[in-house]
Amino acid sequence: MLPSQTSTAPTLGGSQWNTFPAAGTMTARQFFTGAEPLLQGIIDDNDLQKGDGEVLEAQIHATLGLGTRETSLPLVIGPDSASASREIGAQAEVIGREIASWATEALDRLLTHRIPLPAGPLIVRSHCYGHLLTDPAADLLRGRRGGPVTMQLYNEWLHQMVLLRDALLPFTNWQDVPILVTPTGLRHIEPARDRFLTELLVRQIRHTSIVDFARHAVTGTSGTAGYGFDHDGATVLPAVVDAPPLTAPRHLLTWRPDPAADETVTYIAEVQDYYAAPRTQIEHLPAVTGTPGPVTSRLVIGPVVDGTRTARIEVTRDGTGTSVDLGQALRGHRFAHRASTAGAATVGDARSADLWAALRAPGLVWAEDGDVTLDATGQDHLVVLALLGRLYPDNVILRPAGNHTGPATVGGNGQSCIVIDLPDHDVTDQQDSPPKTP
Repeated sequence: MLPSQTSTAPTLGGSQWNTFPAAGTMTARQFFTGAEPLLQGIIDDNDLQKGDGEVLEAQIHATLGLGTRETSLPLVIGPDSASASREIGAQAEVIGREIASWATEALDRLLTHRIPLPAGPLIVRSHCYGHLLTDPAADLLRGRRGGPVTMQLYNEWLHQMVLLRDALLPFTNWQDVPILVTPTGLRHIEPARDRFLTELLVRQIRHTSIVDFARHAVTGTSGTAGYGFDHDGATVLPAVVDAPPLTAPRHLLTWRPDPAADETVTYIAEVQDYYAAPRTQIEHLPAVTGTPGPVTSRLVIGPVVDGTRTARIEVTRDGTGTSVDLGQALRGHRFAHRASTAGAATVGDARSADLWAALRAPGLVWAEDGDVTLDATGQDHLVVLALLGRLYPDNVILRPAGNHTGPATVGGNGQSCIVIDLPDHDVTDQQDSPPKTP
């Protein structure tokens, strides 16, 4: 239950299964603990015994797992699945297993160390959401010692756990995220969850849709479409903002404490239609002469204007600087191809272009007459991200330096490509299927 609950909180019993205030925030573990009275009510009404816990343990694993008859997320993941589906599917499995392990521990504990319900038996009217039960669970909850009270209690608990798992899907550090709760638990996110899952299951989900659902989970509200947001002492931005571009998720977000973020503000790209942006041919930039020098970088946040703001990556070398819109850099990262140790990209007769010249070029840089490589092995992750924001996001390949063997083509449209060489230590075996043209 919420750490901030006071003596005026309602007493558990009757139709009240929690002591949550009108609005507050909780981490995943805190919310799970706040929902434990439902489990206690099930134990009391059903007279659950030690062996019965195995049946309910199998049920929560089946409900939160992927690929089961009882799954609450019918997401099929394969080698040709979109990268967003793969990332969100992996999140669902990790979070689902953790919640299921908490449920196993809680059932064992509550059998011997019960939560007192002073108002008497807990009875809840739970509107069914259609979650399928395993045969043993159906027999236990509806037959044997079960009945309407047990079934309603379990239906509410199970649905709250599904909502908890789904609310956390966009976040890499999901255990730290403070999600909004109300006296109905997490049922207030149902409309946003339905929209999010519908798009995830029927098309390649848009990044703005992932951000919008994450915002609903944290704030309870929608806002301008964007790539991140500030809220109540924290900033939510794509994970790659502080992780190596070759290994960072394309689509997941990271929640970061930020005392300066005292408003609810959406981050938006400076240019919505980058197709119309001017372009510079990389063939017109100078070739590399000597070893590229170090470039320093920092993230600069813009002012709030009508509930939105932009951000830029400032890069500097030898006292000279330039900057790149963070929104465009994140687009570039989402649509870049990745070459891994399992088959790094090779390019034939490629010329090398100067990284600093590319960063300072006007508009977006693209290759039209042959393949080109850019050496970013000595640069930090924000410099690489800024470079991705300067390149036109088509036929750009991130490649670990020293791994140039493998297939000659890594996705793309048969056009010339720009290959960015990155440090070997950033590599994980995550060869992607070719992403669609942005």
